Amino acid sequence: MAALSLAPRALYEEVAELLRQRIFNRELEPGSWIDELKIAEAYGISRTPLREALKVLAAEGLVTMKVRRGAYVTEVSERDLSDVYHLLSLLESDAAGVVAETASEGQMRELQSLHQELELAALPEKQDKERFFEINERFHMRLLEIANNRWRDQMVADLRKVMKLNRHNSLLKNGRIQESLGEHRAIMNALITRDSVLCQQRMQEHFRNGLEAAN
Repeated sequence: MAALSLAPRALYEEVAELLRQRIFNRELEPGSWIDELKIAEAYGISRTPLREALKVLAAEGLVTMKVRRGAYVTEVSERDLSDVYHLLSLLESDAAGVVAETASEGQMRELQSLHQELELAALPEKQDKERFFEINERFHMRLLEIANNRWRDQMVADLRKVMKLNRHNSLLKNGRIQESLGEHRAIMNALITRDSVLCQQRMQEHFRNGLEAAN
């Protein structure tokens, strides 16, 4: 039987990822108009894959399409942010409860290792906000993987993309990294003691405090 030949990643998906990262890095600011002609020329592509990419980002909530005006980077209102954090709190606290009950010792060690990386990234003499939040996200996504519910994973992935539109606001809050680290310690302690209910409570507190810092 002949080997299957896998199709390369579609051009519009590559363009969507490039634009997604530019949005997350604030190269494209919330509320800003996306100049399709300029971007197409910069990437050396036609408008067709760019428009397909914008449809993907619109489905994720990162881009807003306005009739006869084109595409804009989505502006997240306080209500939007509150709704996103509320849903993430429900979904991820449920996942944390599952992990506390079902994770293997090896999986628990993985989470502890990620937590140690988080501790190092938060050291005052080495503090790196971007690295802290990158490790933080890895911890949360690994927790979800261990909980093993692909439908929840997809919902959380989409919600986290919207949350990232506002991430830099929380990064700038003085003392937020140490607060977040303390919340992670509490979550990790609840996981280690296999306390499912406490795990859910600690995760909900984490998101509640995160929302306050983001506003």
